Amino acid sequence: MAEQLPSGFGALATGRAYFTQESMLAVETRKRKLFIGLPKETSLQENRLGLTPEAVVHLVNEGHEIVLESGAGEPSKYSDHDYSEAGATIAYSREEVYKADVILKVAPPMLDEIELLRPGQTLISALQMGTMTPEFIQALARKKVNAIGFELIKDPSGARPVVRAMSEIAGSTVMLVAAEYLARSNEGKGIILGGITGVPPSQVVILGAGTVAEYAARAAIGLGAEVKVFDNHLYKLRRLKHNLGTQLYTSTLDTFALSQQIRRADVVIGALAVEEGRIPFMVPESMVASMAAGSIIIDISIDQGGCFETSELTTHSKPIFRKYDVVHYCVPNIASRVPRTATNALSNIFTPILQEISQNGGINEMLFTNEHFRSGVYIYKGSLTNAAIAKKFNMRYKELGLLIAVRN
Repeated sequence: MAEQLPSGFGALATGRAYFTQESMLAVETRKRKLFIGLPKETSLQENRLGLTPEAVVHLVNEGHEIVLESGAGEPSKYSDHDYSEAGATIAYSREEVYKADVILKVAPPMLDEIELLRPGQTLISALQMGTMTPEFIQALARKKVNAIGFELIKDPSGARPVVRAMSEIAGSTVMLVAAEYLARSNEGKGIILGGITGVPPSQVVILGAGTVAEYAARAAIGLGAEVKVFDNHLYKLRRLKHNLGTQLYTSTLDTFALSQQIRRADVVIGALAVEEGRIPFMVPESMVASMAAGSIIIDISIDQGGCFETSELTTHSKPIFRKYDVVHYCVPNIASRVPRTATNALSNIFTPILQEISQNGGINEMLFTNEHFRSGVYIYKGSLTNAAIAKKFNMRYKELGLLIAVRN
């Protein structure tokens, strides 16, 4: 007969209190609530905004707080009501917006706006190296903020998403501009951009083979125009042909060949990228003078000095002037011509970035763990960290990696 366990011992042995049991372990969360300010753009030609109402809904639902300056969305055809319904707070003074921890702008802040910043804030905006001044950098540094130029931000593939998106918009938009000013109603040549059966196609010359050129060429070819692309980088020309999936005329910037094609062109687009702080090639005035009356020059590189000797800065309200009876369209920031589309494109980029900053626990942790995001930083806690800016203005700078390493 089996030996019986002593009375009371069995109860203890079978009691759950004496078994190893699962317990809840406190898990540290790094997620941080963000306070984001969207000020109204005051720059002359800036109509874009960083976030759409749909993006605001998404961020507010994740616990973030967003304050929008009244009227900031109007140039993009978004009302204050759209943003308030999305969960944003509408502020009626700029000072209230600048109390936010993260300021998201499109154009760089003016000097009077910089005065509203406080130490420790993060400013995300365009940098615009071509028009930047040493006073701008010094003013930001004095405020001891973190300043990020969004056109410098890279994604994990090494590409610059904001530059790519705005270049796509600019490339597609320039052909609409060209079609508009070729029309007789605007005292153009009175021809269609493209071609129809039995009529020779219009001639489009593009300087540069980057993203702007790709989308401009795609639009022109789709309309039936004959496109010729010039660039001194053969790998860019090869990539352009591959991306378009078609054979087209390409050439290096040979002066004789270019002069022959510009003389016959109906539309010439300047889309050369800046190299070592300057445009690598400029079309001389004599070439422009040889163009047919009513032809069009669209200088997308005008904010960096322009591709044509005859270029002069124009505005969205007065976009053109004529020289040698050639129409010159030299408006910087062409994407602001279609601000709602541009705002949607920017919002698609900034929303994931803001979410990632939150998930990492703040801007300092984001920079520490995400190398690709660091490329956009040019001021960190008041210290200049961008070597190109330091070289341009003969300023001292500090290595961002070293500053982040001792962030605590």
